[in-house]
Amino acid sequence: MSKLATELPAGPRVRLVLGSDDWFMRGFIALIVLYLFVALALPLYAMLSKSISTFRMDLTQFQFQVSDETGFFSGDILSADELNAAVGAYSEQELNVGSGGRLSATAFFPDFSFRSPVKYRVRGVDDSAVFLLGSERRTGPSWVELDSNQFRRVVLRPVTSVGLDNFKRYFSTPSLVQSIKNSLFIAAISTVITVLLAFCFAYALNRSCMRFKGVFRLIAMAPILVPSLLPGIALVYLFGNQGLLKAVMAGESIYGPYGIIAGSVFFTFPHAMLIITTALAISDARLYEAALSLRTSRWKTFWTITIPGARYGLISAAFVVFNLVITDFGLPKVIGGQYNVLAVDIYKQVIGQQNFEMGAVVSVVLLIPAMLAFGIDRIVQRRQVALLSARSVVYQPSSSRIFDRFCLLYCSLIAIFILGILGICQFAALVKFWPYDLSLSLRNYAFNRMDGGGWAAYRNSIELAGLTAFFGTVIVFTGAYMVEKTQGFKGGRTLFQFLAMLPMAIPGMVLGLAYIFFFNDPDNPLNFLYGTMAILVLCTVTHFYTVSHLTAVTALKQMDNEFESVNASLKQPFYKLFARVSVPVCLPAILDISIYLFVNAMTTVSAVVFLYSTSTALASVAVLNMDDAGDVAPAAAMGMMIFYTNVAARIVHAGLSRGVLRRTQVWRHH
Repeated sequence: MSKLATELPAGPRVRLVLGSDDWFMRGFIALIVLYLFVALALPLYAMLSKSISTFRMDLTQFQFQVSDETGFFSGDILSADELNAAVGAYSEQELNVGSGGRLSATAFFPDFSFRSPVKYRVRGVDDSAVFLLGSERRTGPSWVELDSNQFRRVVLRPVTSVGLDNFKRYFSTPSLVQSIKNSLFIAAISTVITVLLAFCFAYALNRSCMRFKGVFRLIAMAPILVPSLLPGIALVYLFGNQGLLKAVMAGESIYGPYGIIAGSVFFTFPHAMLIITTALAISDARLYEAALSLRTSRWKTFWTITIPGARYGLISAAFVVFNLVITDFGLPKVIGGQYNVLAVDIYKQVIGQQNFEMGAVVSVVLLIPAMLAFGIDRIVQRRQVALLSARSVVYQPSSSRIFDRFCLLYCSLIAIFILGILGICQFAALVKFWPYDLSLSLRNYAFNRMDGGGWAAYRNSIELAGLTAFFGTVIVFTGAYMVEKTQGFKGGRTLFQFLAMLPMAIPGMVLGLAYIFFFNDPDNPLNFLYGTMAILVLCTVTHFYTVSHLTAVTALKQMDNEFESVNASLKQPFYKLFARVSVPVCLPAILDISIYLFVNAMTTVSAVVFLYSTSTALASVAVLNMDDAGDVAPAAAMGMMIFYTNVAARIVHAGLSRGVLRRTQVWRHH
């Protein structure tokens, strides 16, 4: 029988018959892919192209001819290169310029006078030579005849070539190469300290019976609600030249690696703590019972059961912290002093020197360790195996007076560190003149009298956060639903998943700079977005897309596919199932996505520091600008306004979670 079965011809392939819902869902996936392609892939391509584009003034491309005082041209045709060699106007190094480089043609004529009756002719040797007459672009071998007054408006433009010259120049600059070493050093040290402190904190919360666990969890999450610049400002007030605890530094300066590491530990601590807490919470109590019955010491149990069980969480936390530190811009900008790191180098090259090509090169260099850390973390997560089975027993810690008191003391010290950073910022924001007049006043909240955008910047941040939370949640959740529930279309879904995961590996500074190259191009039909609130929303949603997408996918995977089967059997359109079942069931995740996007939009600096305009200045950037201008106390006040706004948003989120979810999640309790 089996032999006959093997000899039977294969039947026809069964093809999936696509209905209108299937086509609509595939079309929506294609639309989200297009969005991610435009908002992420194309800007990154523009940045990479800029990093390998070199610009040099090729003087052999331009020719001049000068008339006599009667306007008659009888002299020789002179190249700009010959004129430059005779006059010595520009050195060989000065001819290497950026994309905006231009040389005035009058520099080649030391006797030039705009009142002279002499006339000039200028042309390029071919169509690749470009010069400007005011704002008018000219090219080609045709002579352009100008009087002296017109000739002073002629500037020569560079010739573009593709190559690795920018990278060679970067790696031949000792100070820039040192930034790579500094960034890796700071990220490595901060990662070790943060993961160690976070593990001990999470261990105390999960393996002890100490009191006030809920309070400690809330305090540990507070650094997420503030921009990364704020701990830098607090450390200046504590350990700076006029700090309260300056003597503790024993002659060392807080401006540099000490300050960057301390601030990095502060703002990355909650991220590591959350990941490690999740890893410790899934331990199987049966393993500990077996160790106890075998009279295994606590120390050996810790190293043979606890650490192996949490190893994937520890590794993931380490890579997350490393990525956050090496890509952070705000903290080293405030307290780094002369200690250069990659993220600050990008800012200096773009804002300080207007060298966009070198900024792109530094961005590519910064992109490498960030993507490596992300890639290794994804590989580790794929290798993680399930630690809980259906027979597993949830671990319940037993009370130990000495251990519980020790855990309470340790968590109290961490809480004091976190609250101390926030408290000193709030205190500094209220005093009149630190450290000479410590009487309280609200003068530092008069933001309209400071540089940075005033109260309008704060309102802009709230607008940005609200728009990001609304549109981001709609785009992310709807896109995740389509990619999870669409049948077939493997190629499109795979491309969607790749683009959705990519933003997590892209530092904010890199994405912001890429947006300049892409959206600020006059030939780009989307150029109208540049300098508007829309581009800030687009950049922020894209920057924080990955975590939101993973949250939505996790929630959707908990829903049985039988819902779609029943809906299809009843011949109902998919959007009814989406609106009446999927959204209510996944409402907790939807609210989590919205608050995540809101908080990060309020605190982000690096992703938007290159993109805001005078009318779209933001609170987080205002903190940076006020600190640069020397208004440190107002900067602290604005940072605390961001903190209180995020606290209020969290309270609203908690209220919605208890009120709205009580009505929509009744099924969970039956």
